Amino acid sequence: MAVIKMNFLSKALGMQTNLTICLPTYSFADSMEGREVTYKQGMKFQCLYLMHGGSGDDSDYVNFTNIVRYADRNKLAVIMPGVHNSAYTDLPYGRYFTYVAEELPELCEAFFPISGKREDTFVGGLSMGSHGAMKLAMLYPERYAAALMMSGASYRPGIPSIVKTKDGEFDWETDMRVPVGQELQDNLHDEAFLRGTVNDVYAAARRNIEEGKLLPKLHFRVGDSDHALYRTIRAEEDLRQWGYDTTLEIVPGMGHEWDLWDETLRLATDEWLPLRRSPIYPD
Repeated sequence: MAVIKMNFLSKALGMQTNLTICLPTYSFADSMEGREVTYKQGMKFQCLYLMHGGSGDDSDYVNFTNIVRYADRNKLAVIMPGVHNSAYTDLPYGRYFTYVAEELPELCEAFFPISGKREDTFVGGLSMGSHGAMKLAMLYPERYAAALMMSGASYRPGIPSIVKTKDGEFDWETDMRVPVGQELQDNLHDEAFLRGTVNDVYAAARRNIEEGKLLPKLHFRVGDSDHALYRTIRAEEDLRQWGYDTTLEIVPGMGHEWDLWDETLRLATDEWLPLRRSPIYPD
């Protein structure tokens, strides 16, 4: 597996930014199991765009999970951008959603051997990144065959994240604020701010149904002690009732933690995503 760290000037962001990429290569497992891997000009790989959570960056998954091993054995390319604490939203100081939705795939398909076909393209994320992944899947359903939401879903007015404590209950997102800044956090829960904009993810989800668009398969996984549990349950329930093919797993004894996200990535790459587990060779 080749792990590439790239720094470049993003047009959408108006500044230098970092990008981490995993590209499958011939591996020890291939050698031990007698698998033939041939490098050919024009060969490509299926691709997972993986969005980080709040206060994270493009290196999180490499540092805190086994995504390199999982991608390697499944011959899956993984693209991991950094978006600071933007909540995958276009802001005055950087068009972060435009970056991940438009500039990033255009750049990656030009620079790296990844397939741009819908059946070969997936998106996922954790916490704040689950919002980013769902937002991309709902607004670009023609691009992604499946989306993976770990410990969360897109922000939604009136849907808090209720946490049970020994002293009762509190709304984590109202009382503690996610690390995207109070003003942005307020706006992402303000129906008047969201309505009719690209940030109204649930309206986009319903519009996909009404317009008969191809729908991505949606996988949700969250711990039963996670502050994002309630929001995740409501998102999966509504999307399923509207007509999406969804799965939801609530993991006992787990909270908002890397052990959950690492295990989820293993399950997604080994079992859930429709992977070829081989390079895509030109005809």
